[in-house]
Amino acid sequence: MEKISKLILRIFGWKSDCIIPAEIKKVVMIVAPHTSAWDFVIGRLTYWASDVNIRILIKKESFFFPLGFLLRKLGGIPVDRGKKNNMVTKAVELFDQNESMVIVITPEGTRKLSRQWKKGFYVIAMEAKVPIALAFIDYRRKMGGLGEIFYPTGDYEKDIAYILNFYKDKTARHPELFNLSKLQKPL
Repeated sequence: MEKISKLILRIFGWKSDCIIPAEIKKVVMIVAPHTSAWDFVIGRLTYWASDVNIRILIKKESFFFPLGFLLRKLGGIPVDRGKKNNMVTKAVELFDQNESMVIVITPEGTRKLSRQWKKGFYVIAMEAKVPIALAFIDYRRKMGGLGEIFYPTGDYEKDIAYILNFYKDKTARHPELFNLSKLQKPL
């Protein structure tokens, strides 16, 4: 899949750079901006092109037949967003059960304009004692990739300010749906 994904991205003018340092075996990878279903396609191709094996937390309602079978094959993990802490608990259990694991989360939680990012990615990283990979899809530069590995300090306010600053120059497919200046304190 690596060569085919690189070819597809190149045909459409996209570049990818998502190399996770070899010493990082477990990581919560957040991806932003997320304003289009195309983000999933480009992101999935980027991970394949970079030979990064990911798992993706996806709302359980998406796992209906036959889509559920395909989503699981693509690394999807169904989560019940209605149950408080179900996603956090499930993700921490997966980290505990695996020697290496990359779980991808879109902190916006929706493709619509989000005034608040979900805090779950941060809680998962803290409870599982793993770093956070700051990944992105930038439509202006036609680039999907990994910016940096961030180690949460436990000072949420300081850490989220740093994380949001990283994403301020990334361009969404629908820029009007990704506006960090209108973002309130994350949940």
